[in-house]
Amino acid sequence: MDRALLLGGRGLRAFGFGFSAVVIGVYLERRGLAPGLIGLTLGLGLAAASLSGLASASLAAHFGRRRALSISGLLMALTGLDLALAGQPTLLVMAGLTGMLGAASVDLGPFASVEQAVLAESVSPAARNVAFGRYSLTGGLFNAAGGLAAALATGAAGGRTFFFLYAAIGVVTALLPQFMSSRVEAPGQAVAFGRIRPLVGLAALFALDSLGGGFVANAVIAYWLHVRFAVDVQLLGPLFAVIGLLQAVSYEAAGRLGDRFGLVNTMVFTHLPSNLLLLLVPFSPNLTWAIVLLMARFALSQMDVPARQAYVVSIVPAAERAGAVAMTGAVRGVAQSFGPVLAGLAIGAASFGLPFFAGGGLKIVYDIALFSGFRNRRAAHEPGRPR
Repeated sequence: MDRALLLGGRGLRAFGFGFSAVVIGVYLERRGLAPGLIGLTLGLGLAAASLSGLASASLAAHFGRRRALSISGLLMALTGLDLALAGQPTLLVMAGLTGMLGAASVDLGPFASVEQAVLAESVSPAARNVAFGRYSLTGGLFNAAGGLAAALATGAAGGRTFFFLYAAIGVVTALLPQFMSSRVEAPGQAVAFGRIRPLVGLAALFALDSLGGGFVANAVIAYWLHVRFAVDVQLLGPLFAVIGLLQAVSYEAAGRLGDRFGLVNTMVFTHLPSNLLLLLVPFSPNLTWAIVLLMARFALSQMDVPARQAYVVSIVPAAERAGAVAMTGAVRGVAQSFGPVLAGLAIGAASFGLPFFAGGGLKIVYDIALFSGFRNRRAAHEPGRPR
């Protein structure tokens, strides 16, 4: 029951994030924000999402995981109400400060660190890789459904209606954790933040990857397609729904690849080809080519997510898992937050290729460095780990 409630909350949030990532850039433009301010809003959203994970891990240690998850739902509700009701540009930009803007992915935010710690303890170590694949699969499927639903958001009024729905989803996800049992709480004495030394090098590499990812966050790509090819949300929605389905299928495969080839190998050898494809996107002569390249890229690009999640929670003690996810997530998110700001400025200046060249190039450097530094360090539950 606890796991079903956990996945239910994740699915609902992913649905909201799915349509927010598609709609938010165009919606803010229709509300009068310039490209630079749109990039700033997305950047603030990414930074706040990552830093809020630290606060959530601390809250979970002191007041319990269920309460921490409920607070993340209330923050989502506040974000939706701000976007739906605010009339001033400053208030719209401030919507990103809650950490629940949903501009990039479903594994950043105040909920992520707590959910992943709960998931790691809800299954046996041998089933952990597949469990994280299913966790990502749930997010991917509902994220795709949200992207498809975004096609119904016509005009500023349609976008406002969607953000009222976004607020309602936040309220529901705030209630669900209250029905979980006490078994979801941390075993023994909870620790907000434990030993960070084993995570420093890994977090630095995640930051590099996320800085590149910020240039090509879903909301940035949706806005880039809108500016470059005059694509509106009626096409962006179905496009990102298909992309979400491709990602969801890849999540299921990722857990099984992790079991067979190892988590680090799965991260690197699925991620690297996707980044080479990313470099080709700005050379697209028309919308069709851009869509084909993006779909090929997204079919591979997120297979590292469940592998990375399973790896992080498996190299620290159980009581420190929420803090480990929060710390690495904070570093990733802060680095990622610079990307949309720079990408927004580049798009506004008609430098259409910069987001993809910068994002793909930084991510390729990350892939090579991760393989070089961590290929021989297996997680505790992986076969063949040196004892």
